Amino acid sequence: MRVIAVLNQKGGAGKTTIATHLARALQLAGRDVLLVDSDPQGSARDWAAVRDDQPVPVVGIDRPTIDRDLKNITKKEFVVIDGAPQAADLAVSAIKAADFILIPVQPSPYDIWATSDLVDLVKQRIEVTDGKLQVAFVVSRAIKGTKIGDEITGALEGYGLPILTARVTQRVSYPTTAASGTTVLDTEPQGDAAAEIRALLDEITQKLN
Repeated sequence: MRVIAVLNQKGGAGKTTIATHLARALQLAGRDVLLVDSDPQGSARDWAAVRDDQPVPVVGIDRPTIDRDLKNITKKEFVVIDGAPQAADLAVSAIKAADFILIPVQPSPYDIWATSDLVDLVKQRIEVTDGKLQVAFVVSRAIKGTKIGDEITGALEGYGLPILTARVTQRVSYPTTAASGTTVLDTEPQGDAAAEIRALLDEITQKLN
């Protein structure tokens, strides 16, 4: 079982959008996947509940016992964790459970600064695991053609963690599909949004392998 945790303690970074899309992308690639909603607000569970025929299985674990609880769940090839904002104890538990931590960051100075606490927690875990834990930033909700979108990479480099080449851009299609409990991979499989999600998954799986 490989566990991908999508974490950022600042709200609005696009965690749920990325987590739901990664889970669906893995499923469409033939993988047996479970999406874990660790946010007490239950955004991923709300997303799943919109559809009666929701193909992505979602469970809620919004206690700081994620690492222990996952051991009792029927084994899946992949588990994707949608992280909770602000809750440090939930973040620590998700970090302990993870093989790969994806940190989505919006191209904003405030978002970059707000990531420092999470980076500290992650680096502590990297030391404990002797470097086995994989971690990377992904630029999320990027607006094409803006200067700050290009500058964020340089700003994030200061944290000393990898930055994925793939980006998730600001698109109307993401909230539109969320409202119907689906993904851009289902509604526009040949579109640009679906392509960027597949590129993101490809880059993560390459690092995991």
